[in-house]
Amino acid sequence: MIHWAGRIEKELEKVLQHVTGAQQMRSIYNEKKSQFEIKRNNPRDLVERVARDISKLLNSKRKALEKLAREAEQLQKEHVWQDGNPLETSSSLELEFVDDPNFKNKVNYSSSAVQIPTDIYKGSPVILNELNWTQALERVFIENRREDSSLRWQVFGSATGMTRYYPATPWRAPNKIDLYDVRRRPWYIQGASSPKDMVIIVDVSGSVSGLTLKLMKTSVVEMLDTLSDDDYVNVARFNEKADAVVPCFRTLVQANVRNKKIFKEAVMRMQAKGTTDYKSGFTFAFEQLLNESSAPRANCNKMIMMFTDGGEDRAQEIFEKYNWPNKTVRVFTFSVGQHNYDVTPLQWIACANKGYYFEIPSIGAIRINTQEYLDVLGRPMVLAGTKAKQVQWTNVYQDALGLGLVITGTMPVFNLTADTNQLILGVMGVDIAINEIKKKTPTYRLGANGYTFAIDPNGYVLLHPNLRPKVDPPVTLDFLDAELEDSNKEEIRRQMIDGKSGQRKIKTLIKSVDEASHQYMKLNHDLGLVLPTYSENHIKANLSDQILQVQSLFLPFLLIKTLCLFLREYCNDLELSNNNTEFLLNFIALMEKVTPDSKQCDNLLLHNLILDTGIIRQLVEKVWKNKDLNTYGFLAVFAATDGGITRVFPNKAAETWEEDPEPFNATYYRRSLDNKGYIFRAPYRTAKDELLTPENDTIGILVSTALEMTIGGKTIKPAVVGVKLDLEAWTDKFKILASNHTDSRQAVHFCVYLQDLLCYLIDDGGFLIMSNQKEDWNKVGMFFSDVDPYLMYALYNNSFYNRKQSFDYQSVCERMPNSEAGAAPRGVFVPTIADFVNLAWWTSAAVDAEGIDSKERSCVMIQTQYYLSNLSSSYNILQDCGNCSRSVPVSLCRLIHAKRINNTNLLFVVAEKMPCNTCEIEKLSQEEEECILFFSHCTPENTSDCGRGHSFRPSLYTLLLIQLLLLYPAVSPHILSLLH
Repeated sequence: MIHWAGRIEKELEKVLQHVTGAQQMRSIYNEKKSQFEIKRNNPRDLVERVARDISKLLNSKRKALEKLAREAEQLQKEHVWQDGNPLETSSSLELEFVDDPNFKNKVNYSSSAVQIPTDIYKGSPVILNELNWTQALERVFIENRREDSSLRWQVFGSATGMTRYYPATPWRAPNKIDLYDVRRRPWYIQGASSPKDMVIIVDVSGSVSGLTLKLMKTSVVEMLDTLSDDDYVNVARFNEKADAVVPCFRTLVQANVRNKKIFKEAVMRMQAKGTTDYKSGFTFAFEQLLNESSAPRANCNKMIMMFTDGGEDRAQEIFEKYNWPNKTVRVFTFSVGQHNYDVTPLQWIACANKGYYFEIPSIGAIRINTQEYLDVLGRPMVLAGTKAKQVQWTNVYQDALGLGLVITGTMPVFNLTADTNQLILGVMGVDIAINEIKKKTPTYRLGANGYTFAIDPNGYVLLHPNLRPKVDPPVTLDFLDAELEDSNKEEIRRQMIDGKSGQRKIKTLIKSVDEASHQYMKLNHDLGLVLPTYSENHIKANLSDQILQVQSLFLPFLLIKTLCLFLREYCNDLELSNNNTEFLLNFIALMEKVTPDSKQCDNLLLHNLILDTGIIRQLVEKVWKNKDLNTYGFLAVFAATDGGITRVFPNKAAETWEEDPEPFNATYYRRSLDNKGYIFRAPYRTAKDELLTPENDTIGILVSTALEMTIGGKTIKPAVVGVKLDLEAWTDKFKILASNHTDSRQAVHFCVYLQDLLCYLIDDGGFLIMSNQKEDWNKVGMFFSDVDPYLMYALYNNSFYNRKQSFDYQSVCERMPNSEAGAAPRGVFVPTIADFVNLAWWTSAAVDAEGIDSKERSCVMIQTQYYLSNLSSSYNILQDCGNCSRSVPVSLCRLIHAKRINNTNLLFVVAEKMPCNTCEIEKLSQEEEECILFFSHCTPENTSDCGRGHSFRPSLYTLLLIQLLLLYPAVSPHILSLLH
């Protein structure tokens, strides 16, 4: 078996070296070394330069924000209140819009536009006056854009719910019904108040049932939506005693999307029973807020939100014990539902603790009253004046107007009128697209696997290649979730949050099937740089004299359409096109106009592109054209370079090339750089995919290797070369090599004629590359456990493969039907006439409908990676089938041989066929699966006294009929009196 492995190694090395022309390509680079120099990447200098560029970008937006806030305060101060006729005062304009790729939208630069939430009456005097004075902001918007053309959306979000944004664009509702309210957006929440520590306590005594309980649950969910990542929260239910609704959250936790989702699910499972005791709820809340726990918290505003249907107790002794006389904790009370309880105790509790009292009699009052407390929290900011006027930057989120991933700079706008209103007028916001920040990073100098990243003071990622949210609002992604966590990265995260700079060299796994790679991480406060060791140096070409020869370089490729040039922004005026031929024509036309060192072009990219084009051209002429690929069993040969070139030969193979045209995004390219030797990769498939048919389909296995070379004592990897081998041809060759003979016409071949002997080549991720069993040919590219689960388990159990699990917090899953397990019987919610009049009821009803119609939801997926261990020699394994004791025939066991194929990512496995199928093993899987969150070490909720209720949606006609019947007894005496 060791002999067979040696033959396979030698054959692969000989043929691949000969056909790819790797050695000849090194020679071409050496011949042209006068045209380029090897420059060293200094991590410290790179980070400092990127930090300066990003700071400059943020400062330019900061100036625009400060000007907007200053002008808005002055405009509102000078505004004279008008009580006009809404029809006379309100107006709208018919605007013409033009496409602007910077906004990914149609815009009008001469006007701003306004959006008003569905549940706010557009003709109210407050809104009309707001529209009036904010109209003058258009002048400031336009001036800001004239001074900084890179500005994106400039927005004023009002405390009344109105949004004015510039430039104007048609508003597009994210759902069937427009539920957008600026006061619920993360940027507004962050800008309108200081960080908060909040405990929500919910009365679940027996008097809270039916509609009141539903209102209470919805109110808590809406309250949670007013919190941002800067806030900390816990939620408890109370009757005679108080308990956290999420038992494992024993302290305040960060109010990020993930934790709020857990809270919401727990709140919706609450049930009512027992008697009310305010003391238990307030004791729980104060101990959460005032204890000396080392758990992180905001340590700014502290508050308690109590939701109840009413009661007589004032819990005065609790406030005397915990909160008086300093009153460091504000208490807000919410009376929920329609009842006749005396609300005086609730009003007293709020006023005695610097809080506020609210009533939520119906579903229409929830959205407004659960966010009114922000006005109260804004008063200290207004009184603090300029000290509180700080620009804050949000986490990454999806722009509502289609700009994509953005961060927003925010600044509060204060009411400066003479009556000292002490209210926040709203929040100014200026967006920066994440792509704009990426442009400030030296992407192409760092190589395909180098990157920059940025985190905020909470450790959440603002910039990272693994930040790819798929839902809105996106889940805040911690740095340790974006990477594969280890102790080194934990320390790096801690140092960055603490504002420390540093540099360390680590060896780490990355989120793919690749093996470990060396990386540099250079820290500068909240900005980091990852630099693999092979990217410490890069090529810098100097071909000013050859730019005029661009047409002669690129025209031959253009004529036969075999050169793939990715859409890198080589020059500012280069017109991009997804059509490769059109892009090449645009590129050649521009090169005829620009000077050799034009400032409108990225000279590093442009010169390296021309250098690589010449090198690839010579490789084709000197090596590839002289090879008959069919003789070697190859379908194609290819090369890709750091300069952005991908060349596939012959021309027919280029037409069916399916790999990413940008080398830095191509899997084969990145894996080849990170690993030594030849990297084999079959077309990825799962057990759910249709089986391949080798008789009809030509199956190609991609084999690639990085071109490593040393020039002037500096090592670089400037390119990747490879072939696409024909599976059928190489399977026949594989059988011959895995034998004691050299010709298929000779007698017995172990992997050819002995059908009970299984011969496999498996890659470093555990995927099948080749098999001597014809029935396995259509399974090439599958995870090996789907081919032979017993054999894969034996390889894993004997440490040939290691397993690493991680979690993807940005995944999207199909929405599951609502579970009714443990739910109390549900009643029908009958809205009052006031609810029908109130637009908010329709909005809330739309939320329920939208939740049912939505097909996707955010979820957490478990990702499992397998990778080859460091075992390098040959091993023999005896696998049991049932009980391999001496009393059982030896035929119930099978022998397995396994050996690494040197200089590749392959494992050669030879095994006897399984004598029986009675083995009970763990079926290994590499596919993602959803992680269902549950609370270990937590006391489960007792649902033994709950049944399963029936739920139905009454029609609007039914609701109106019931309401009229309820209304009839009240009006009938008056009707009778009129008749008499």
